[in-house]
Amino acid sequence: MKFALSLIALILLALIVPFFIPGPGKQAGVDPESNLPWQISADGQGGSSVFGLRPGVSTLGDVRRRLGDEIEVAIIAEPNEIGSLEGYYAQVPLGFVLARVIVTVDVSDEAISAMRERAVRAKHMESTTRRITLHPDDLAAADRRPIRAISVIPTVNLDEATIIQRFGEPGERIVVSDKRTHLLYPKLGLDVVVDKDGKELLQYVAPQQFARVREPLLAAPAENAPR
Repeated sequence: MKFALSLIALILLALIVPFFIPGPGKQAGVDPESNLPWQISADGQGGSSVFGLRPGVSTLGDVRRRLGDEIEVAIIAEPNEIGSLEGYYAQVPLGFVLARVIVTVDVSDEAISAMRERAVRAKHMESTTRRITLHPDDLAAADRRPIRAISVIPTVNLDEATIIQRFGEPGERIVVSDKRTHLLYPKLGLDVVVDKDGKELLQYVAPQQFARVREPLLAAPAENAPR
């Protein structure tokens, strides 16, 4: 029994420790001390930089150059919605942290509608969500468009204490359910979703655009709050 408990403790330690202590890079040529999720620079004028990218300024092409060409670009749409243009990385080394990365491209609804008209194909993802593949001309043009947000899902589970250790005390907490809490850092343009049952999500936007993140949380239906 003691051996089993010790083994479980070692496994948990192996999962958690990499986020506390710098280790070797996961890929050759990757600096384990750079591009880390908590290395955010705010310019004091409403802008910020993370992973060498500036939300609201850097383009999708800049993302390719910084994080690699393995990005999958498509329109992701729920039923009865126009959708959003997104770029997806299944796994990216951010310093010594491995993560899934999603970038949202700043495109008007009218432009997305036009892209959907020219789209090559569409397929269902989870449930009724659709992934719509762009026409090659639109795919090339997308590289010139700025990114609105960067979303990061680390491969390790984080708790609130770990997040505060790395990012500091949040400016605000918004509890949306008994399982999920948003830790808001408006000066950094960062929203961290702590999920007791799933992976944590870190969303980066330009600080001057932070209301686009905060206001929908405040307007969420009352039934989403814990009872």
